[in-house]
Amino acid sequence: MRYRQLGPSGLFVSELCLGTMTFGGSEGMWGQIGQLRQAEADALLKAAVDAGVNFIDTANIYAQGESERILGRAVRNLGLSRDDLVIATKVLGPMGEGPNACGASRKHILDQCKASLTRLQLDHIDLYQIHGFDSATPIVETLEALDTLVRAGHVRYIGLSNWAAWQIVKAVGIAEARKLAPILSLQAYYTLAGRDLEREVVPMLQSEGLGLMVWSPLAGGFLSGKYSREDEAAGDGRRATFDFPPVERDRGYGVIEAMRPIAASHGVSVAQIALAWLLHQPVVTSVIIGAKRPHQLADNLAAVDVRLSAEDLSVLDEASRLPAEYPGWMLERQDEYRAHMMETGR
Repeated sequence: MRYRQLGPSGLFVSELCLGTMTFGGSEGMWGQIGQLRQAEADALLKAAVDAGVNFIDTANIYAQGESERILGRAVRNLGLSRDDLVIATKVLGPMGEGPNACGASRKHILDQCKASLTRLQLDHIDLYQIHGFDSATPIVETLEALDTLVRAGHVRYIGLSNWAAWQIVKAVGIAEARKLAPILSLQAYYTLAGRDLEREVVPMLQSEGLGLMVWSPLAGGFLSGKYSREDEAAGDGRRATFDFPPVERDRGYGVIEAMRPIAASHGVSVAQIALAWLLHQPVVTSVIIGAKRPHQLADNLAAVDVRLSAEDLSVLDEASRLPAEYPGWMLERQDEYRAHMMETGR
């Protein structure tokens, strides 16, 4: 396991992060994603920590707080040192019936941080993330609320999740101008089956020096190796009942077909190739892995040992490359002479 700096900070996190969305679900969407009880969660957390994972991600909305409760108990049950862990959670989704029981308002953020600390049995959260963009709340209100939590010692660092590039840059600028706690990271969807992030968000992250945490790196199980063009219903994964995130199937199956011989040549699973590709992307800080069963977690953890060759990466890039869109193709075309000059000096 390797460790990488999270954005513009001195905080080092493991390149794989244990996601806890499978903890505690009982019915509805959360029941479909995962129904792990305490003993099962304890076992997964122990296996991850034993493999060198120090980064754990959850959210208040996962199973309506039950994921946080189970994670907090697991840390205590295993006798893990709090100082050795980087624990992240998120806030945005509805946690009650009232009009103020959701969003990124000052009221909701402060209320839910207190509630998350109670459920997690912690005195501080290492990384507190806004789970999505709240169009009803001014960005400055959100950032000032987060800054209040940092100054009070309840939160160490702040991040965002599922924001557009322009929204993130606006937030970074506001934080800098008002001398508020800086934004360190973005948690976003990025896979071989969905490289949309590369159009605007990846260049922005690299420009601003922000970290990237990848969620659903197997595209909701689509890249697990269970699915094929010939039999879309193969396997018993989450997509059978919860078809998310969306995947453009024709290109997606082409990616899987390119991955299979590479996986065979390395003697590893298709899932490990999907994870290894992400770990080879310079913009990626940490890849969030979740599991329902110990063997799934073990397989995912082994991806850190897969070294893809330049040829492997070229094949995967060709199979998964996004179609050109404006203004990307025009920016590239118009920058050709400047890029040439920087490369050659002529």
